[in-house]
Amino acid sequence: MVCREGLKVVAKHPHIRPMVPEDKAAVMRILEATPEFTPDEVIVAEELIDYYLSDPVGSDYLILVAEVDSEVAGYICWGLTPLTEGTWDIYWIATAREKQGQGIGTALLASAEARIKESRGRLAFIETSSKPGYERTERFYRSHGYDLICRIPDFYAPGDDKLILQKRLSP
Repeated sequence: MVCREGLKVVAKHPHIRPMVPEDKAAVMRILEATPEFTPDEVIVAEELIDYYLSDPVGSDYLILVAEVDSEVAGYICWGLTPLTEGTWDIYWIATAREKQGQGIGTALLASAEARIKESRGRLAFIETSSKPGYERTERFYRSHGYDLICRIPDFYAPGDDKLILQKRLSP
């Protein structure tokens, strides 16, 4: 439940499905409105989206969107880590600002993890920043069973460490 000005609003369960070309504009709006993502990062996210949309079946990346009230409210992009057995990277996850806290990110992450498991995936990795403003991101992943396994100081820029989180999906 989400409380706003004393009113209880029940969040609708998001519909999770593969991304289609008609979703791109909405996903791009979400990415551009997410202050944690730099303009360069948004460009890279768009390149992965375009790559996926050019051949969803043969793509190295997989993308799902979450719909609430027939509107795209979030997305997740992940892929098999090259040259590994059952190791996957979760590259991007974003939820529309006005929809955060309603379980959309959780539903997207759970859907991606279920698909990874179906593909005999055993490990999922997430790389993120240590910049101020990313504390909520790290807490979100930790609350979903991801452990911080590595911190590389000054990786992205001076004072901006790379955090690597891991979740074991199968023994």
